[in-house]
Amino acid sequence: MTEQALASRSGSYTVPILAMVACQCGLHACMGGMRVALPLQALQLGASKLSIGVLVSCFAVFPALMALRFGVYTDRNGYRLPALMAASLSACGALSAWAASSLWLMFLAAGLCGTGSGFGMIAIQRAASRQAMSREKRLQVFSLVALAPALGGLFGPLATGRVIDVWGFSTAYLVLAVLPLISVLIASRVELAGGETVAASAKSNFKSSLGLLKLISLRRVMVLNLLIVASWDLHGFALPILGHERGFSATEIGAIFAAYGGASLIARGVLPFVAERFAHQYLPLAAMVLLVLLFAVYPLLPLPWLMMLASAIFGVIVGTVQPTIMLLLHESVPDKRYGEALAIRSMCNQISITVLPLLYGVFGVFMGVATMFWLMAVLLSAGVVAALKLITQNNNGRESLSSEKIL
Repeated sequence: MTEQALASRSGSYTVPILAMVACQCGLHACMGGMRVALPLQALQLGASKLSIGVLVSCFAVFPALMALRFGVYTDRNGYRLPALMAASLSACGALSAWAASSLWLMFLAAGLCGTGSGFGMIAIQRAASRQAMSREKRLQVFSLVALAPALGGLFGPLATGRVIDVWGFSTAYLVLAVLPLISVLIASRVELAGGETVAASAKSNFKSSLGLLKLISLRRVMVLNLLIVASWDLHGFALPILGHERGFSATEIGAIFAAYGGASLIARGVLPFVAERFAHQYLPLAAMVLLVLLFAVYPLLPLPWLMMLASAIFGVIVGTVQPTIMLLLHESVPDKRYGEALAIRSMCNQISITVLPLLYGVFGVFMGVATMFWLMAVLLSAGVVAALKLITQNNNGRESLSSEKIL
């Protein structure tokens, strides 16, 4: 049975999508656990702070370098084979850490796990989008898929930390290796066709993939996406510094972070059930306007509970707008090249996650934390403009998405 046939059957996408979400939870839990275990073990072995920075960056650099090739591969082969490849990479990463006797093997382990998680998300987002036949259903699907990183990121570090305390690093790596293997089992049982061949994808290479950015709509969606990533990175980077300057305790700072995580998870969980009530084209505009206001007032909040409230609002905004951006991304490119578009997004996200904290550190030294929040508010104003143009474009009719235009 083909992906299209499954998509046409009423309600038939529910079980496959839940299986895909479970598969991605395993991949993200593995990566989340590795992000805890590898730096801790490296520190115990006497690694320098620079080495730890390189180790953490490997989780993002490797998938950024390979994302476009994997996007093309996914467009050619559908879901099953790419998902199996992603899970295999993650399992090999955990096993490499188990056998690691040097920092170089730890770098390799981090790269494999980051690559497996990133590749899995590309394959799952592409396959999941093909199981919905309307904008409302597609938004619901993307909301469900967005739960996987949040759940995996919550379970993986908690379980890994406990296993390390009780049984040590070696056992933790073996447990983490089991998670993607379970994902392999789940992926192999998802009834989605994985072998459709797409002529346009067969011609695709690095240059033609980046040629997708000639589409104005895709560029605008990417601006929104990168601004969300930048604001999320700044929030995570600057919040501990801001809290420390205000004299907040570690518990209070942790509670502020928890307010974001909990609100984001709740928003993603609720959105599938209320998606049909949203005017989807206006969500990015509303999100950008709220983010501008939020980042403008954030540094002025004097009390922990006020910052918790602001953090929770930020979590709701991010949790709501990210599935919407995925919907807009799907509608901005030819259907047969959606995997490539997801790869471009993944590549940009991974590069941003690697580079932005370094930039924030430099700017923070010269400008201070409060100024960084206000500068981000100014940058987010560009997102307001991009969102307005997307609304105008949708109202005037979408541009042609023929593959010939962008090859």
